[in-house]
Amino acid sequence: MINNDVLAIILGGGQGSRLYPLTAERSKPAVPIAGKYRLVDIPISNCINSDIKRMFVLTQFNSASLNRHIKNTYHFSFFSSAFVDVLAAEQTPDNKTWFQGTADAVRQSMHHFLRHDFKYVLILSGDQLYQMDYKKMIKAHKESKNKITIATIPVNAKDAPSFGILKSNENNIITSFIEKPESKLLPDWTSEVSEDMSHQGRHYLASMGIYIFDRDLLIELMDNPDTNDFGKEIIPQCIEKHDITSYQYEGYWTDIGNIDSFFEANIGLTEDIPQFDLYDKNKRIYTRARMLPTTKIAGTTLVRAIIAEGCIISAAKIENSVIGIRSRIGKESTVINTYMMGTDSYETLEQMDNHNIPILLGIGERCFIKNTIVDKNCRIADDVRINGGKHLEDTETELYVIKDGIVVLKKGVTIPKGFVI
Repeated sequence: MINNDVLAIILGGGQGSRLYPLTAERSKPAVPIAGKYRLVDIPISNCINSDIKRMFVLTQFNSASLNRHIKNTYHFSFFSSAFVDVLAAEQTPDNKTWFQGTADAVRQSMHHFLRHDFKYVLILSGDQLYQMDYKKMIKAHKESKNKITIATIPVNAKDAPSFGILKSNENNIITSFIEKPESKLLPDWTSEVSEDMSHQGRHYLASMGIYIFDRDLLIELMDNPDTNDFGKEIIPQCIEKHDITSYQYEGYWTDIGNIDSFFEANIGLTEDIPQFDLYDKNKRIYTRARMLPTTKIAGTTLVRAIIAEGCIISAAKIENSVIGIRSRIGKESTVINTYMMGTDSYETLEQMDNHNIPILLGIGERCFIKNTIVDKNCRIADDVRINGGKHLEDTETELYVIKDGIVVLKKGVTIPKGFVI
């Protein structure tokens, strides 16, 4: 079943500098998450689970791997109108600039959207982790008879200064907006929230960057070339001119904007009952189907670990860690509080037997890896010790970056034997 009233637009974001070095060679939506998925799989899966199967993904930086992933993953019936298309920024005779912001990205791509029939546009972010039934939000939008609906999530006073905060009245109509308010201003920005949210001290409504627009209003708004961003310009200006509905969402949601939040979101999946549920059959997360063998583990103590397919593990211990596809971890190695993204291919027995490869893909023997993100296709030799933590200063070298105490090994690097951080 396809909801033919709705067209979804997933915003790929800018250069992703806060997620560097994970975005050095790929766009934000293409960053691997949870050992086998990509960030873009989250909003796409939410759409599919909500019967929205016509989607555009807008991007402009390092879009090759994103294109490849979407092409290899999302195949619909030839007799269906369903699609997931990537639109990269393109120069035309009328426009020779890159996307200047979220609204400008939609504006520059409007001619592609208008080739389709739709009544509503659902605008989503490509770098958030959550599971939402958009059908409920669309239903609320239709019932309100307003032309804009914004998804909001109640947050506490500690988190509120990090978000755009909206204030709504008793009818869930947004009356005002402030971007990242100072703590001293918060008493004037409380909104009506549920009893459960109130008990948790979550009295402030943060914009989730998820919007529904009526088609005619979006076309009208895109006619103004001076507005480049939804959150900073379009929404504040529309509050003064239109009734905007606040759709309150109370489930798990996190904005993966920097290395710290990305790391926490992945490690959080190892909890006994994680807030983000990968195991709900009604909220499946879809990704590329790989014909990989089962994972093989020998003599390893596992404590709250997620192990993806196709791994060969002989480690002494893996704790609070996510181990991605095709990962190899050698004997007597210990991996703690780490996200290892895995590899894109295997090395053959012939290559290994002939010693053509001095340092194999994966983690070698007798290594200690803690508080680390190991990007794809890294080679870590034997006896390497990486002990991330707040005791380390932020820094960058050719091999790694340290941010907020988290060591990030760059994609494809080779770490020599005995190396210590």
